[in-house]
Amino acid sequence: MKKISYILTIAIALLTTVSCEDIVDGINDNPNDIIISDVEERLFLTGSMLANVQLNCGHLNRIGGMYTGQLIGYSSLYSNIYGYNLSTAESNGEWNAIYVGVLTNTNHIINNSNNELLVGIAKVVKAHAFGTAASLFGDVPFSEAGDPEISDPVFDGQISVYTNVIALLDDAISTLGSAGSGSIPEDIYYGGDKDKWIAAANTLKARFYLHQKNYPAALSAAQNGISSASDDMQYHPIGTTDNNNLFWTILEGARAGDIGNNEGGSESYLLQILDGTNPLSRNHAKTDETARRGYYTIDSSGGSANDGIIEQVEAQNMVTYFENQLIMAEAAARGGTLNDGLPYLNAVRAWMNTGAHVNSNYQGMTYLYDAFVATDFDNGGIENSDNIDPKTAFLREVIEERYVSGFGMHMPYNDARRLRKSDGAFAVPYFLQDGPAAPYPERMPYSTNELNSNSNAPSDDPGIFVKTSVNQ
Repeated sequence: MKKISYILTIAIALLTTVSCEDIVDGINDNPNDIIISDVEERLFLTGSMLANVQLNCGHLNRIGGMYTGQLIGYSSLYSNIYGYNLSTAESNGEWNAIYVGVLTNTNHIINNSNNELLVGIAKVVKAHAFGTAASLFGDVPFSEAGDPEISDPVFDGQISVYTNVIALLDDAISTLGSAGSGSIPEDIYYGGDKDKWIAAANTLKARFYLHQKNYPAALSAAQNGISSASDDMQYHPIGTTDNNNLFWTILEGARAGDIGNNEGGSESYLLQILDGTNPLSRNHAKTDETARRGYYTIDSSGGSANDGIIEQVEAQNMVTYFENQLIMAEAAARGGTLNDGLPYLNAVRAWMNTGAHVNSNYQGMTYLYDAFVATDFDNGGIENSDNIDPKTAFLREVIEERYVSGFGMHMPYNDARRLRKSDGAFAVPYFLQDGPAAPYPERMPYSTNELNSNSNAPSDDPGIFVKTSVNQ
Protein backbone atom coordinates (compact mmCIF):
# COMPACT_ATOMS: atom_id res chain seq x y z
CA MET A 1 0.00 0.00 0.00
CA LYS A 2 1.65 3.18 -1.16
CA LYS A 3 0.90 6.66 0.12
CA ILE A 4 -2.59 7.89 -0.64
CA SER A 5 -2.31 11.55 -1.55
CA TYR A 6 -5.21 13.77 -0.60
CA ILE A 7 -5.49 15.42 -3.96
CA LEU A 8 -8.69 16.66 -5.49
CA THR A 9 -8.35 14.63 -8.67
CA ILE A 10 -8.77 11.43 -6.65
CA ALA A 11 -11.72 12.74 -4.69
CA ILE A 12 -13.54 14.06 -7.74
CA ALA A 13 -12.89 10.87 -9.71
CA LEU A 14 -14.42 8.82 -6.92
CA LEU A 15 -17.34 11.09 -6.16
CA THR A 16 -18.38 11.71 -9.74
CA THR A 17 -18.25 7.99 -10.40
CA VAL A 18 -20.73 7.21 -7.66
CA SER A 19 -22.79 10.32 -7.09
CA CYS A 20 -25.78 11.55 -9.03
CA GLU A 21 -25.21 15.14 -7.97
CA ASP A 22 -23.00 17.76 -9.56
CA ILE A 23 -20.30 18.14 -6.93
CA VAL A 24 -18.31 20.82 -8.72
CA ASP A 25 -20.92 23.57 -8.66
CA GLY A 26 -19.23 26.91 -8.11
CA ILE A 27 -15.69 25.58 -8.54
CA ASN A 28 -13.33 26.91 -11.18
CA ASP A 29 -13.49 24.72 -14.27
CA ASN A 30 -9.72 24.70 -14.62
CA PRO A 31 -8.50 21.71 -12.55
CA ASN A 32 -4.99 23.18 -12.39
CA ASP A 33 -6.35 25.96 -10.18
CA ILE A 34 -8.24 23.71 -7.77
CA ILE A 35 -6.86 22.72 -4.41
CA ILE A 36 -8.52 20.33 -2.00
CA SER A 37 -9.27 23.03 0.56
CA ASP A 38 -11.58 24.65 -2.00
CA VAL A 39 -13.99 21.72 -1.73
CA GLU A 40 -16.52 21.47 1.08
CA GLU A 41 -15.83 18.48 3.32
CA ARG A 42 -19.41 17.22 2.99
CA LEU A 43 -18.75 16.52 -0.70
CA PHE A 44 -16.41 13.71 0.34
CA LEU A 45 -19.17 11.87 2.18
CA THR A 46 -21.14 10.27 -0.64
CA GLY A 47 -18.07 8.64 -2.14
CA SER A 48 -17.14 7.05 1.18
CA MET A 49 -20.68 5.75 1.63
CA LEU A 50 -20.89 4.17 -1.80
CA ALA A 51 -17.51 2.55 -1.31
CA ASN A 52 -18.89 1.14 1.96
CA VAL A 53 -21.89 -0.20 0.02
CA GLN A 54 -19.50 -2.00 -2.34
CA LEU A 55 -17.71 -3.59 0.62
CA ASN A 56 -20.89 -4.70 2.35
CA CYS A 57 -23.15 -5.59 -0.59
CA GLY A 58 -20.83 -6.34 -3.50
CA HIS A 59 -18.61 -9.12 -4.87
CA LEU A 60 -17.26 -10.50 -1.59
CA ASN A 61 -20.77 -10.53 -0.16
CA ARG A 62 -21.90 -12.74 -3.04
CA ILE A 63 -18.92 -15.03 -2.45
CA GLY A 64 -19.84 -15.31 1.24
CA GLY A 65 -23.37 -16.15 0.12
CA MET A 66 -22.06 -19.01 -2.00
CA TYR A 67 -19.87 -20.30 0.83
CA THR A 68 -22.87 -20.48 3.18
CA GLY A 69 -25.32 -22.30 0.92
CA GLN A 70 -27.38 -19.26 -0.03
CA LEU A 71 -26.17 -18.84 -3.61
CA ILE A 72 -24.78 -21.16 -6.28
CA GLY A 73 -22.03 -20.39 -8.76
CA TYR A 74 -23.36 -21.81 -12.00
CA SER A 75 -20.83 -20.76 -14.61
CA SER A 76 -17.56 -19.00 -15.45
CA LEU A 77 -15.96 -16.93 -12.67
CA TYR A 78 -18.55 -17.70 -10.01
CA SER A 79 -18.50 -21.41 -10.78
CA ASN A 80 -14.74 -21.44 -10.21
CA ILE A 81 -15.08 -19.49 -6.96
CA TYR A 82 -17.89 -21.82 -5.84
CA GLY A 83 -15.39 -24.64 -6.22
CA TYR A 84 -12.99 -22.81 -3.84
CA ASN A 85 -10.79 -21.45 -6.62
CA LEU A 86 -10.72 -17.99 -5.09
CA SER A 87 -7.75 -15.85 -6.11
CA THR A 88 -6.38 -12.80 -4.34
CA ALA A 89 -7.39 -10.70 -7.35
CA GLU A 90 -11.05 -11.08 -6.33
CA SER A 91 -10.41 -8.84 -3.30
CA ASN A 92 -8.85 -5.95 -5.22
CA GLY A 93 -12.11 -4.06 -5.66
CA GLU A 94 -13.24 -4.25 -2.04
CA TRP A 95 -9.73 -3.51 -0.75
CA ASN A 96 -9.68 -0.36 -2.84
CA ALA A 97 -13.13 0.52 -1.56
CA ILE A 98 -11.86 0.31 2.03
CA TYR A 99 -8.52 2.09 1.72
CA VAL A 100 -9.29 4.66 -0.98
CA GLY A 101 -13.06 4.99 -1.15
CA VAL A 102 -13.77 4.95 2.58
CA LEU A 103 -10.53 5.77 4.37
CA THR A 104 -9.31 8.65 2.21
CA ASN A 105 -12.66 10.41 2.18
CA THR A 106 -13.64 9.87 5.82
CA ASN A 107 -10.19 10.87 7.10
CA HIS A 108 -10.39 14.08 5.11
CA ILE A 109 -13.73 14.89 6.74
CA ILE A 110 -12.61 13.90 10.24
CA ASN A 111 -9.36 15.86 10.01
CA ASN A 112 -10.72 19.00 8.38
CA SER A 113 -14.39 19.59 9.10
CA ASN A 114 -15.76 21.69 11.96
CA ASN A 115 -19.23 20.22 11.46
CA GLU A 116 -19.71 17.75 14.34
CA LEU A 117 -22.64 16.04 12.61
CA LEU A 118 -20.59 15.42 9.48
CA VAL A 119 -17.55 14.27 11.47
CA GLY A 120 -19.62 11.89 13.59
CA ILE A 121 -21.16 10.33 10.48
CA ALA A 122 -17.74 9.93 8.85
CA LYS A 123 -16.47 8.14 11.96
CA VAL A 124 -19.34 5.64 11.84
CA VAL A 125 -18.77 4.96 8.13
CA LYS A 126 -15.07 4.41 8.74
CA ALA A 127 -15.73 2.10 11.69
CA HIS A 128 -18.33 0.15 9.72
CA ALA A 129 -15.89 -0.44 6.88
CA PHE A 130 -12.95 -1.49 9.05
CA GLY A 131 -15.03 -3.73 11.30
CA THR A 132 -16.27 -5.43 8.15
CA ALA A 133 -12.71 -5.69 6.82
CA ALA A 134 -11.54 -7.36 10.04
CA SER A 135 -14.44 -9.82 9.87
CA LEU A 136 -13.68 -10.81 6.28
CA PHE A 137 -9.89 -10.83 6.14
CA GLY A 138 -8.67 -11.12 9.73
CA ASP A 139 -5.57 -8.99 10.34
CA VAL A 140 -5.65 -5.78 8.26
CA PRO A 141 -3.84 -2.41 8.20
CA PHE A 142 -5.63 0.04 10.47
CA SER A 143 -3.50 1.99 12.96
CA GLU A 144 -1.05 3.21 10.30
CA ALA A 145 -3.39 3.11 7.31
CA GLY A 146 -4.09 6.49 5.74
CA ASP A 147 -1.03 8.14 7.27
CA PRO A 148 0.54 10.04 4.33
CA GLU A 149 3.98 9.55 5.90
CA ILE A 150 3.70 5.75 5.96
CA SER A 151 3.95 3.92 2.66
CA ASP A 152 3.63 0.39 4.01
CA PRO A 153 1.32 0.24 7.05
CA VAL A 154 1.55 -2.72 9.39
CA PHE A 155 -1.20 -5.31 9.58
CA ASP A 156 -2.92 -4.98 12.94
CA GLY A 157 -4.32 -8.07 14.63
CA GLN A 158 -7.99 -8.78 14.03
CA ILE A 159 -8.95 -8.40 17.69
CA SER A 160 -7.00 -5.14 17.94
CA VAL A 161 -8.87 -3.79 14.91
CA TYR A 162 -12.22 -4.72 16.48
CA THR A 163 -11.18 -3.01 19.73
CA ASN A 164 -10.19 0.18 17.92
CA VAL A 165 -13.28 0.14 15.71
CA ILE A 166 -15.56 -0.10 18.75
CA ALA A 167 -13.63 2.77 20.36
CA LEU A 168 -14.13 4.78 17.16
CA LEU A 169 -17.86 4.04 17.32
CA ASP A 170 -17.96 5.25 20.93
CA ASP A 171 -16.17 8.41 19.81
CA ALA A 172 -18.65 8.82 16.96
CA ILE A 173 -21.62 8.42 19.32
CA SER A 174 -20.16 11.10 21.58
CA THR A 175 -19.53 13.43 18.65
CA LEU A 176 -23.02 12.91 17.27
CA GLY A 177 -24.55 13.38 20.70
CA SER A 178 -23.12 16.87 20.96
CA ALA A 179 -23.80 17.77 17.33
CA GLY A 180 -26.66 19.99 16.34
CA SER A 181 -29.52 18.55 14.33
CA GLY A 182 -29.61 19.19 10.62
CA SER A 183 -29.73 17.64 7.20
CA ILE A 184 -26.87 16.59 4.94
CA PRO A 185 -27.99 15.87 1.36
CA GLU A 186 -24.75 14.02 0.67
CA ASP A 187 -25.66 11.47 3.35
CA ILE A 188 -27.30 8.80 1.18
CA TYR A 189 -28.14 6.56 4.16
CA TYR A 190 -29.94 8.83 6.63
CA GLY A 191 -29.86 12.37 5.23
CA GLY A 192 -28.00 13.61 8.30
CA ASP A 193 -30.47 12.30 10.92
CA LYS A 194 -28.17 12.07 13.94
CA ASP A 195 -30.52 9.92 16.03
CA LYS A 196 -30.56 7.25 13.34
CA TRP A 197 -26.79 7.40 13.11
CA ILE A 198 -26.39 6.97 16.86
CA ALA A 199 -28.70 3.94 16.83
CA ALA A 200 -26.86 2.40 13.87
CA ALA A 201 -23.51 2.95 15.61
CA ASN A 202 -24.78 1.02 18.63
CA THR A 203 -26.00 -1.83 16.44
CA LEU A 204 -22.58 -1.95 14.79
CA LYS A 205 -20.98 -2.12 18.24
CA ALA A 206 -23.29 -5.03 19.06
CA ARG A 207 -22.37 -6.74 15.78
CA PHE A 208 -18.65 -6.46 16.35
CA TYR A 209 -18.95 -7.65 19.97
CA LEU A 210 -20.97 -10.61 18.69
CA HIS A 211 -18.20 -11.48 16.23
CA GLN A 212 -15.87 -11.73 19.21
CA LYS A 213 -18.36 -13.85 21.21
CA ASN A 214 -18.66 -11.13 23.84
CA TYR A 215 -22.38 -11.69 24.28
CA PRO A 216 -22.99 -9.51 27.36
CA ALA A 217 -21.40 -6.50 25.65
CA ALA A 218 -23.34 -7.25 22.45
CA LEU A 219 -26.60 -7.24 24.40
CA SER A 220 -25.75 -3.99 26.15
CA ALA A 221 -24.90 -2.20 22.91
CA ALA A 222 -27.93 -3.55 21.07
CA GLN A 223 -30.26 -2.17 23.73
CA ASN A 224 -29.39 1.26 22.34
CA GLY A 225 -29.41 0.12 18.74
CA ILE A 226 -31.87 0.36 15.84
CA SER A 227 -35.39 0.07 17.27
CA SER A 228 -37.50 0.34 14.12
CA ALA A 229 -37.19 -1.03 10.60
CA SER A 230 -37.78 2.51 9.35
CA ASP A 231 -34.33 3.33 10.73
CA ASP A 232 -32.49 0.58 8.84
CA MET A 233 -29.25 1.54 7.14
CA GLN A 234 -29.74 0.58 3.49
CA TYR A 235 -28.43 1.39 0.06
CA HIS A 236 -31.30 2.80 -1.98
CA PRO A 237 -30.45 2.66 -5.70
CA ILE A 238 -32.43 4.98 -7.96
CA GLY A 239 -32.23 3.04 -11.23
CA THR A 240 -29.86 5.22 -13.21
CA THR A 241 -26.46 4.42 -14.70
CA ASP A 242 -24.10 3.24 -11.95
CA ASN A 243 -26.88 3.50 -9.36
CA ASN A 244 -28.65 0.14 -9.34
CA ASN A 245 -28.94 -2.84 -7.05
CA LEU A 246 -25.44 -4.34 -7.20
CA PHE A 247 -26.59 -7.91 -7.79
CA TRP A 248 -28.99 -6.75 -10.52
CA THR A 249 -26.08 -4.92 -12.15
CA ILE A 250 -23.86 -7.97 -12.61
CA LEU A 251 -26.68 -10.17 -13.94
CA GLU A 252 -27.79 -7.44 -16.31
CA GLY A 253 -24.21 -7.33 -17.59
CA ALA A 254 -21.42 -9.80 -18.23
CA ARG A 255 -22.31 -12.20 -15.39
CA ALA A 256 -25.77 -13.22 -16.64
CA GLY A 257 -26.20 -16.93 -15.95
CA ASP A 258 -23.16 -17.13 -13.68
CA ILE A 259 -24.66 -16.91 -10.18
CA GLY A 260 -28.06 -17.31 -8.55
CA ASN A 261 -29.94 -19.79 -6.38
CA ASN A 262 -32.48 -21.54 -8.61
CA GLU A 263 -31.59 -22.86 -12.04
CA GLY A 264 -32.47 -26.07 -13.85
CA GLY A 265 -33.78 -27.74 -10.73
CA SER A 266 -30.69 -26.85 -8.73
CA GLU A 267 -31.66 -24.81 -5.68
CA SER A 268 -29.52 -23.45 -2.89
CA TYR A 269 -29.92 -24.73 0.66
CA LEU A 270 -31.55 -21.39 1.57
CA LEU A 271 -34.38 -21.85 -0.92
CA GLN A 272 -34.82 -25.48 0.05
CA ILE A 273 -35.49 -24.67 3.72
CA LEU A 274 -38.05 -22.04 2.66
CA ASP A 275 -39.94 -24.57 0.50
CA GLY A 276 -42.90 -25.99 2.37
CA THR A 277 -42.75 -29.22 0.35
CA ASN A 278 -39.03 -29.88 0.94
CA PRO A 279 -37.98 -32.33 3.70
CA LEU A 280 -35.64 -29.59 4.99
CA SER A 281 -38.47 -27.05 5.27
CA ARG A 282 -38.65 -24.66 8.23
CA ASN A 283 -42.36 -24.11 7.60
CA HIS A 284 -44.89 -25.31 10.21
CA ALA A 285 -48.16 -24.28 11.82
CA LYS A 286 -46.74 -20.91 12.90
CA THR A 287 -44.45 -20.18 9.96
CA ASP A 288 -45.23 -19.92 6.25
CA GLU A 289 -42.29 -18.83 4.10
CA THR A 290 -44.04 -18.89 0.71
CA ALA A 291 -43.72 -15.15 0.09
CA ARG A 292 -40.14 -14.91 1.31
CA ARG A 293 -39.10 -17.86 -0.85
CA GLY A 294 -40.54 -16.12 -3.89
CA TYR A 295 -38.91 -12.82 -2.97
CA TYR A 296 -35.52 -14.49 -2.47
CA THR A 297 -35.58 -16.56 -5.67
CA ILE A 298 -33.07 -15.22 -8.19
CA ASP A 299 -33.37 -15.72 -11.95
CA SER A 300 -29.75 -15.76 -13.03
CA SER A 301 -30.56 -15.21 -16.73
CA GLY A 302 -30.46 -11.42 -16.29
CA GLY A 303 -31.09 -8.60 -13.86
CA SER A 304 -34.32 -7.51 -15.54
CA ALA A 305 -35.81 -10.98 -15.07
CA ASN A 306 -36.05 -10.29 -11.32
CA ASP A 307 -38.66 -8.42 -9.31
CA GLY A 308 -37.64 -9.54 -5.81
CA ILE A 309 -34.57 -9.09 -3.66
CA ILE A 310 -32.33 -8.09 -6.58
CA GLU A 311 -34.82 -5.98 -8.53
CA GLN A 312 -33.13 -2.97 -10.14
CA VAL A 313 -34.00 -0.47 -7.40
CA GLU A 314 -34.47 -2.90 -4.50
CA ALA A 315 -32.83 -1.59 -1.33
CA GLN A 316 -29.85 -3.53 0.02
CA ASN A 317 -29.56 -4.04 3.77
CA MET A 318 -26.45 -2.97 5.68
CA VAL A 319 -27.41 -2.48 9.36
CA THR A 320 -30.95 -3.35 10.39
CA TYR A 321 -33.65 -3.57 13.01
CA PHE A 322 -34.02 -7.32 12.58
CA GLU A 323 -30.29 -7.81 13.09
CA ASN A 324 -30.40 -5.76 16.28
CA GLN A 325 -33.39 -7.70 17.65
CA LEU A 326 -31.84 -11.05 16.82
CA ILE A 327 -28.56 -10.08 18.48
CA MET A 328 -30.57 -9.38 21.64
CA ALA A 329 -32.50 -12.64 21.25
CA GLU A 330 -29.30 -14.68 21.06
CA ALA A 331 -27.29 -12.78 23.64
CA ALA A 332 -30.12 -12.58 26.19
CA ALA A 333 -30.82 -16.31 25.94
CA ARG A 334 -27.14 -17.20 26.16
CA GLY A 335 -26.74 -15.18 29.33
CA GLY A 336 -30.11 -16.11 30.79
CA THR A 337 -33.07 -18.21 29.77
CA LEU A 338 -35.12 -18.94 26.70
CA ASN A 339 -37.77 -16.57 28.03
CA ASP A 340 -35.22 -13.74 28.18
CA GLY A 341 -34.58 -13.99 24.45
CA LEU A 342 -38.07 -14.87 23.24
CA PRO A 343 -39.58 -11.33 23.12
CA TYR A 344 -36.84 -10.16 20.74
CA LEU A 345 -37.39 -13.05 18.32
CA ASN A 346 -41.13 -12.47 18.44
CA ALA A 347 -40.60 -8.77 17.70
CA VAL A 348 -38.94 -9.74 14.42
CA ARG A 349 -41.75 -12.17 13.63
CA ALA A 350 -44.38 -9.51 14.34
CA TRP A 351 -42.62 -7.15 11.95
CA MET A 352 -42.43 -9.83 9.25
CA ASN A 353 -46.10 -10.68 9.79
CA THR A 354 -46.94 -7.23 8.38
CA GLY A 355 -45.32 -8.24 5.07
CA ALA A 356 -42.58 -5.64 5.44
CA HIS A 357 -39.83 -8.26 4.94
CA VAL A 358 -40.66 -8.55 1.21
CA ASN A 359 -41.42 -5.98 -1.45
CA SER A 360 -44.85 -5.19 -2.85
CA ASN A 361 -44.49 -7.75 -5.63
CA TYR A 362 -44.63 -10.53 -3.02
CA GLN A 363 -46.85 -9.13 -0.28
CA GLY A 364 -49.86 -10.74 -1.96
CA MET A 365 -48.37 -14.19 -1.47
CA THR A 366 -48.85 -16.25 1.68
CA TYR A 367 -46.76 -15.51 4.75
CA LEU A 368 -47.24 -16.27 8.43
CA TYR A 369 -45.09 -15.59 11.48
CA ASP A 370 -47.22 -16.18 14.56
CA ALA A 371 -45.62 -15.48 17.92
CA PHE A 372 -43.81 -18.35 19.59
CA VAL A 373 -44.42 -19.40 23.17
CA ALA A 374 -41.85 -21.11 25.36
CA THR A 375 -43.51 -24.53 25.03
CA ASP A 376 -42.90 -24.48 21.27
CA PHE A 377 -39.29 -25.24 22.16
CA ASP A 378 -40.04 -28.02 24.65
CA ASN A 379 -39.39 -31.61 23.67
CA GLY A 380 -41.86 -32.50 20.93
CA GLY A 381 -42.79 -28.83 20.33
CA ILE A 382 -43.07 -27.43 16.82
CA GLU A 383 -39.52 -26.07 17.10
CA ASN A 384 -38.08 -29.14 18.83
CA SER A 385 -39.11 -32.31 17.05
CA ASP A 386 -35.71 -33.88 17.77
CA ASN A 387 -36.08 -33.44 21.54
CA ILE A 388 -32.98 -31.39 22.32
CA ASP A 389 -32.56 -28.99 25.22
CA PRO A 390 -35.28 -26.27 24.89
CA LYS A 391 -32.79 -23.40 25.14
CA THR A 392 -30.66 -24.99 22.43
CA ALA A 393 -33.77 -25.36 20.26
CA PHE A 394 -34.54 -21.69 20.79
CA LEU A 395 -31.00 -20.59 19.86
CA ARG A 396 -31.18 -22.83 16.79
CA GLU A 397 -34.28 -20.96 15.63
CA VAL A 398 -32.68 -17.57 16.32
CA ILE A 399 -29.57 -18.46 14.33
CA GLU A 400 -31.63 -19.87 11.49
CA GLU A 401 -33.68 -16.67 11.39
CA ARG A 402 -30.43 -14.69 11.21
CA TYR A 403 -29.36 -16.95 8.35
CA VAL A 404 -32.59 -16.41 6.43
CA SER A 405 -33.19 -12.73 7.19
CA GLY A 406 -29.52 -11.93 6.63
CA PHE A 407 -29.55 -12.98 2.96
CA GLY A 408 -27.65 -10.25 1.11
CA MET A 409 -25.60 -9.27 4.17
CA HIS A 410 -22.36 -10.69 5.57
CA MET A 411 -24.30 -11.97 8.60
CA PRO A 412 -24.72 -15.64 7.54
CA TYR A 413 -21.05 -15.94 6.58
CA ASN A 414 -19.92 -14.39 9.86
CA ASP A 415 -22.28 -16.56 11.90
CA ALA A 416 -21.19 -19.76 10.19
CA ARG A 417 -17.56 -19.14 11.10
CA ARG A 418 -18.38 -17.85 14.60
CA LEU A 419 -20.45 -20.91 15.55
CA ARG A 420 -18.60 -23.67 13.74
CA LYS A 421 -16.14 -24.62 16.46
CA SER A 422 -18.18 -24.63 19.66
CA ASP A 423 -21.86 -24.15 18.83
CA GLY A 424 -22.58 -26.83 16.26
CA ALA A 425 -25.74 -27.83 18.13
CA PHE A 426 -27.52 -24.73 16.85
CA ALA A 427 -25.42 -23.65 13.85
CA VAL A 428 -27.21 -23.81 10.50
CA PRO A 429 -26.37 -27.20 8.88
CA TYR A 430 -26.15 -25.79 5.37
CA PHE A 431 -24.48 -27.44 2.41
CA LEU A 432 -23.32 -26.22 -0.98
CA GLN A 433 -25.77 -27.63 -3.51
CA ASP A 434 -23.82 -29.19 -6.41
CA GLY A 435 -20.68 -27.80 -4.80
CA PRO A 436 -17.81 -29.02 -2.62
CA ALA A 437 -18.29 -30.45 0.84
CA ALA A 438 -16.85 -29.20 4.10
CA PRO A 439 -14.47 -27.90 5.29
CA TYR A 440 -15.84 -24.53 4.23
CA PRO A 441 -13.79 -21.34 3.73
CA GLU A 442 -12.94 -19.27 6.81
CA ARG A 443 -11.81 -15.94 5.37
CA MET A 444 -11.45 -13.85 2.21
CA PRO A 445 -8.01 -13.55 0.61
CA TYR A 446 -5.96 -10.40 0.82
CA SER A 447 -5.86 -8.19 -2.25
CA THR A 448 -3.22 -8.99 -4.87
CA ASN A 449 -2.40 -5.30 -5.06
CA GLU A 450 -1.77 -5.11 -1.31
CA LEU A 451 0.34 -8.26 -1.25
CA ASN A 452 2.49 -6.91 -4.08
CA SER A 453 2.90 -3.34 -2.83
CA ASN A 454 3.08 -3.47 0.98
CA SER A 455 6.34 -4.78 2.43
CA ASN A 456 4.49 -5.46 5.71
CA ALA A 457 1.96 -7.73 4.03
CA PRO A 458 2.40 -11.50 4.28
CA SER A 459 4.66 -12.94 1.58
CA ASP A 460 1.71 -15.06 0.51
CA ASP A 461 -1.96 -14.99 1.42
CA PRO A 462 -2.62 -17.39 4.31
CA GLY A 463 -5.38 -19.12 2.34
CA ILE A 464 -9.14 -19.19 2.62
CA PHE A 465 -9.25 -22.15 5.04
CA VAL A 466 -7.20 -20.48 7.81
CA LYS A 467 -9.40 -19.43 10.71
CA THR A 468 -9.18 -15.80 11.79
CA SER A 469 -8.29 -15.06 15.42
CA VAL A 470 -11.84 -14.68 16.73
CA ASN A 471 -12.89 -18.02 15.25
CA GLN A 472 -9.97 -20.16 16.40
